[in-house]
Amino acid sequence: MSNTPPLAGAHREAPLPLAGVRVLEFTHMVMGPTCGMILADLGAEVIKVEPPGGDKTRKLPGLGIGFFRSFNRNKKSVVIDIATEEGRATATELAGQCDVVLENFRPGLMASFGLDHETLSKKFPRLIYVTHKGFLPGPYEKRLALDEVVQMMGGLSYMTGPVGRPLRAGTSVNDIMGGMFGAIGVLAALRERELTGRGQEVQSALFENCVFLSSQHMQQCAMTGEPAPPMPSRVSAWSVYDVFTLADGEQLFIGAVSDKQFLTLCRVIEAPELAADPSLADNAKRVAVRPALLQRLGEILAHHRVDELSPKLEAAGIPYAPIMRPDQLLDDPHLRASGGLVPMETDDGGTTDVVLLPLLMGGRRPGVRQPLPRVGQHTDEVLAGLARPVAA
Repeated sequence: MSNTPPLAGAHREAPLPLAGVRVLEFTHMVMGPTCGMILADLGAEVIKVEPPGGDKTRKLPGLGIGFFRSFNRNKKSVVIDIATEEGRATATELAGQCDVVLENFRPGLMASFGLDHETLSKKFPRLIYVTHKGFLPGPYEKRLALDEVVQMMGGLSYMTGPVGRPLRAGTSVNDIMGGMFGAIGVLAALRERELTGRGQEVQSALFENCVFLSSQHMQQCAMTGEPAPPMPSRVSAWSVYDVFTLADGEQLFIGAVSDKQFLTLCRVIEAPELAADPSLADNAKRVAVRPALLQRLGEILAHHRVDELSPKLEAAGIPYAPIMRPDQLLDDPHLRASGGLVPMETDDGGTTDVVLLPLLMGGRRPGVRQPLPRVGQHTDEVLAGLARPVAA
């Protein structure tokens, strides 16, 4: 077991909100595992079913190398070969001992194994079954989808890149968001089951997630009659709201979104001539001459150092942000001090730091309760309670 406490800022014996809920997870990659991890972090017993040899996500190279460690903590690993009749029978019996089943495989695969919602719900009417898909029911529902596919279809890539150069977001936003909505659906379905005594199918989908992210821009067009321009071409509502290059080539985002903040910024960067300029007297005037203003600010800020200017901006109440790489966040003082980054024992016996769920509940932060499972580590333990022999 890991030495990491189960809850940051809480007593070890404090119960978790989903304690007693049992989840059977048939997932890989990011979307389904994220849903399972959220439920596991909140206290559910999450049993991850892996094929013989283990989930292939464990061995992804390149940008996928961190997927398994990031989204599979606090789970148990059971190896069952659901491609065999015996394995399917074992998985079915195990599903009957669970409250929730999660899956995120290609359309039709779980039905071919007799492990889909329609089949299992006839045997286990209280079962909550979560399908993570590319698309909700409709003309697109049979298509295979990836995060990048739906970012292109759902308006996000268009809004992120410059005109003519759609650009996907730098992380798997829809996969992660899809898992979040799957978990929200589980919580709602558990509550509804308390009232009705019956389970239900929950569906969460990548495309609809992405459209939800783009909904504000859809409404902008509906209200103005003009399509929203991509973010690099947007017309800012504020005059000072940009990334500036400071001394030694370091960059800093600075946002002054009120007249008071603009005057404060001028004082902090020692630019009284800008504060006194009548053409910059209010935000509307500043926006009208924004390119010229940003050029003047850039020339001034080029003589300031990030490490010297940042504490002055913070003390003055000016929004600012250094441009950070993800690897630099491993040493972020706020994440460390707030308990948002904690050690976890890995499946190879090492240790890595992981990012916890971004929430507090009654001052408690759900944490890491057990090491990342090895392939099949809990097979004997979990399947010992079944009537049929272990099938792995």
